Amino acid sequence: MERANSTLVTQFVFVRFSNSPCLQLLFFHLFLLVYLLSLVGNALIVLIVALDGHLHTPMYFFICNLSSVELWYTTVTVPKMLANFLSSPGVISVPNCITQYYFFFSLAATELFILTTMAFDRYAAICRPLHYPLLLSPQTCGILAGVCWFMGFLCPMFPSFLLAKTSFCTSNQINHFFCDADQIFRLSCTDTHAIQAVGYAFSTVIILGTLVFTMASYAQILATILGMASAAARRKAFSTCTAHLSVVTIYFGTLIFMYVRPAVKYESDINKIVAIFYSVITPLLNPLIYTLRNKDVKEALKVLVSRMQKFCRPSEETSDRAT
Repeated sequence: MERANSTLVTQFVFVRFSNSPCLQLLFFHLFLLVYLLSLVGNALIVLIVALDGHLHTPMYFFICNLSSVELWYTTVTVPKMLANFLSSPGVISVPNCITQYYFFFSLAATELFILTTMAFDRYAAICRPLHYPLLLSPQTCGILAGVCWFMGFLCPMFPSFLLAKTSFCTSNQINHFFCDADQIFRLSCTDTHAIQAVGYAFSTVIILGTLVFTMASYAQILATILGMASAAARRKAFSTCTAHLSVVTIYFGTLIFMYVRPAVKYESDINKIVAIFYSVITPLLNPLIYTLRNKDVKEALKVLVSRMQKFCRPSEETSDRAT
């Protein structure tokens, strides 16, 4: 049933974080710093894994895919948020909003699938070490990564298609920094219960399905580790899982809070704060977690830095001779 209303909305307005220009400028610089650090950190991981032959293993292949997702994941929302800090009001057209919605949730789903695949990788390495090269051969890893990306971009396609057919004619203000599902539904002048049900079903199945698979993998891993006779072997085996487990806890926890429950009963300000964690902070934490807790990555980073220094020295010597 359509609501009584007047003119159809053609663009949305993002509600500002604060009415104070000074705070808006502070937020701009803060999130710009976080965004740049996230881009540099994830790009470094992709570069290190690509250049260092010692890291051409299934685990680092999937870490590289995860960092690739994070590069695009933050770019879908953060640049627009930064522009909104400097403009008044921050607007986005309805088609662009739905496009942002699609790509944001496509990349979010892709990250879930990749994290779940990484849990399977840890299960195979610890619980099935003799079969590990066969279970996760380069060809198999390529297929698994391709399936993760394909399914990630396929799942939100139908809800996005339904959303594109929706009319908007109520208030055009979005109390968020990106086009989140709950905010768009509230602005519709048509009945969106069917679209909300489809979106909720998709998000619940994807999030809980990947969570169950991840937990099942770690249950097997835990049982195998506890069965090891040597304490040193147990510590070594568990240390290979801590980085992934940390990322999974942060990412799954915030997504479950946001999307695996009825959204309309919760305050948008709380949603906005939680969304900052999984869409802005988590992409920054991932490269830190995987580098600070990983000797192989730190060693590869040192090698890359030394190569860059050797590359720069000849050019410096040439310039000195010229002068």
